[in-house]
Amino acid sequence: MSFDIDRVRADFPILSRQVNNRPLVYLDNGASAQKPQVVIDAITRAYQDEYANVHRGLHYLSNLSTERYEAVRGIIARFLNAPHEDEIVFASGATEAINLVSYGWAAPRLQAGDEIVLSVLEHHANIVPWHFLRERQGVVLKWIEPDADGSLPAQKVLDAVGPRTRLIALTHMSNVTGTVVDVAAVARGTDVPLLVDGSQAAVHMPVDLAVIGADFYCVTGHKLYGPSGSGAIWISRARQAEMRPFMGGGDMIRTVTRDAVDYADPPLRFEAGTPGIVNQIGLGVALEYLMGLGMANIAAHERALRDHARDRLRDLNWLQVQGDAPDKGAIFSFTMQGAHAHDIATILDKRGIAVRAGSHCAMPLMDFLGVTATARASFGMYNTLAEVDALVDGLQFSRELFA
Repeated sequence: MSFDIDRVRADFPILSRQVNNRPLVYLDNGASAQKPQVVIDAITRAYQDEYANVHRGLHYLSNLSTERYEAVRGIIARFLNAPHEDEIVFASGATEAINLVSYGWAAPRLQAGDEIVLSVLEHHANIVPWHFLRERQGVVLKWIEPDADGSLPAQKVLDAVGPRTRLIALTHMSNVTGTVVDVAAVARGTDVPLLVDGSQAAVHMPVDLAVIGADFYCVTGHKLYGPSGSGAIWISRARQAEMRPFMGGGDMIRTVTRDAVDYADPPLRFEAGTPGIVNQIGLGVALEYLMGLGMANIAAHERALRDHARDRLRDLNWLQVQGDAPDKGAIFSFTMQGAHAHDIATILDKRGIAVRAGSHCAMPLMDFLGVTATARASFGMYNTLAEVDALVDGLQFSRELFA
């Protein structure tokens, strides 16, 4: 499928609605993306015509549901170019996925004084699980700060690695500044295990795990135009072998007796209980939709949006955009003198423009930037150059109100 923006927009029914008697301009994709009709239809079909619990059922519907559900591992593996589909562990999203690594891999291996290197660009999902280890086991969190333009050079990460470093945990793309981190260069430069939060990056550009060379890479479905409550983490076989189960219950065991438990092989070992069956099926459909469009095509379209937005926003000398790394994604967080971020978002909403305001689950970054909150416009594959202009017009209107 070639990338035709009008055709793409037609696939998303919500984009045709109005908000406050204005055409919806949805620029909150960094929080959650909208869903194409094929995903909505797949969810409806799964509940209406095909639903049953997965695994071990002998009847037709259980077998069909299991087939649909398990096929998603292969789809995710293809989307990320993962070596083996059994390295794909389902999760409800990146938060659960990173907690799985914290509890299942890091906690049994790290001791007081051992270090985890991470950056102030991280989302709380890639911060709080490591604070658990700091609080409970005396693990040291070693922080890296970006350059003045928001860039985070790989060498700066590598320079922070020391003899007690046991893990590097990095975002692939900041959800606040759009900074893209060269995680492949980090992986090449050290033998220390690397966890990458791909929640933002996997939405906006091709991801090739064979090139990146990380040990853990997580994605979250609701940003990938799929359902909330869906996602996955790729864990190399070598790291899987070092992990203990995160949660105990059904589906992650072979046998249970009064005296012992025999755990299932990965990935089921890390997937206790009845999973989000329909959510993951919906995610699989969303990823097939993205691959049909072509991630390189999506990335090219979003680069055009980024460049146009960057040029237009630079003309607003009263607007402070946070972070301007050269190869950043189409994410713009900003402040305006005399107006709180929540005020900006409220005024834009009256014009049908949806942006997010607050700390964006990135309080260490807010502290580094010297702000308490920003407004954020985050673009997706269905946004247009005209919507960039609508945002700028809305910001100019906001400025006039607060000037």
